Amino acid sequence: MSDETPTPTIDGEPEIVDIWLSGTEVPPTDEGAQEMAEEEPEARLREQLGSVVTDDYVDSEVAPEDERMIINMGPQHPSTHGVLRLQLELEGEIIRRSKPIIGYLHTGMEKTAETLTFAQGPTNVTRMDYLAPLHNELAYSLAVEQLLGIDVPPRAQAIRILMTELNRVSSHLVALATNGMDIGALSMMLYGFRERELILEFFEKTTGLRMNHNYIRPGGVAADLPPGWRRDVARIVETIPARIRDYDDLLRENPIWLSRTKGVGVITAEECRAYGITGPILRSTGVDWDLRKAFPYSGIDRYEFDVPTGTNGDVYDRYMIRMEEIRQSIRIVEQVAETMPKGDYRADDRKVTPPPRARIDESMEALIHHFKIFTEGFRVPPGETYVAVESPRGELGCYLVSVGEGRPWRMHIRAPSFYNLQALPVMMADTLVADTIATIASLDPVMGDVDR
Repeated sequence: MSDETPTPTIDGEPEIVDIWLSGTEVPPTDEGAQEMAEEEPEARLREQLGSVVTDDYVDSEVAPEDERMIINMGPQHPSTHGVLRLQLELEGEIIRRSKPIIGYLHTGMEKTAETLTFAQGPTNVTRMDYLAPLHNELAYSLAVEQLLGIDVPPRAQAIRILMTELNRVSSHLVALATNGMDIGALSMMLYGFRERELILEFFEKTTGLRMNHNYIRPGGVAADLPPGWRRDVARIVETIPARIRDYDDLLRENPIWLSRTKGVGVITAEECRAYGITGPILRSTGVDWDLRKAFPYSGIDRYEFDVPTGTNGDVYDRYMIRMEEIRQSIRIVEQVAETMPKGDYRADDRKVTPPPRARIDESMEALIHHFKIFTEGFRVPPGETYVAVESPRGELGCYLVSVGEGRPWRMHIRAPSFYNLQALPVMMADTLVADTIATIASLDPVMGDVDR
């Protein structure tokens, strides 16, 4: 660089490249400290929660900075349940502050929805929460049906409830299995996936796929229940409750399990409301809130079931709630199987529903109709709507805007995992670093639901 050329500066300081060219040693950076040290812990928590925060969150004696260490945990799939990164500020073995960092799995599904027809939409949303794909399909389909102003037949509604409640059971089995494995109860991992296999086999027989089904669609479902479905459901209903009792015997009074879950990852009802946290996490604090009771959908109010709640809002209560929700979902499945209505499994609306497969071989008009629905889709009247269902992780909502064309103008998913992750800094404040993984597992996050 010539003497005439001025040295480029940033805020009066030479650029790093010029320091390097001059041979001067580059000073070390403190990027992690900068990210975590924006504010003092007390000020930051009080700004986030307002009057909700209590003195329990803040240690009266703040350690000197040279006694604290900032470390990264993740993103690594097994322990953080997906590509979730945590930045932890440790004082010895105590977590003083934590910062969840997301965005490593962005797939742009909400933007992709604008390029797909309304009929193609379920193939997109089913991949967001891949442990509860049928709930995603249901929320989307209900939103489209509300804009169309159509009702689905009683049999289609009952099939939807049957499939989504079985999906709730399979999702909770994964939550229990991974929660046990993360804490050290390795047998739970084997047992949970063993029982889940029964449900996935039934899903495969019904939809053709074990996951990401594209089964619940606007107007009804893709196909009727397969021959022998009652026998398959009866096997599930008979097997799962007995195995749940085995899980209970294994863990309920296990001293290691109790010491690793009781009083760990505590959150209060007020904090859940402040952050918009729903599902088993909210109910573990004692709040009796379930969309299946508050705002029933697809005729689920016709079936009897209870909403379990906890008292302490800790890892143990969240475990117990998921166990009881499995029992209640099995109870709903029994009632659906006993009262399954006869009739069609999709709406009799020629604009939305393709013609029966047999008609395609007999009628040119039916073939053209079928071709146009699956290539151009169907038009939805202008308007906007929001529909929410109770997924295994909480309130799963679909906000949909139509301008009268064959594709959504805008789609946004209210993903429960995204909101629930906000609880981590509250749950982990002033706790042991050894309890971090147990706390994360008790949230049951699905990163596809977060980075959609």
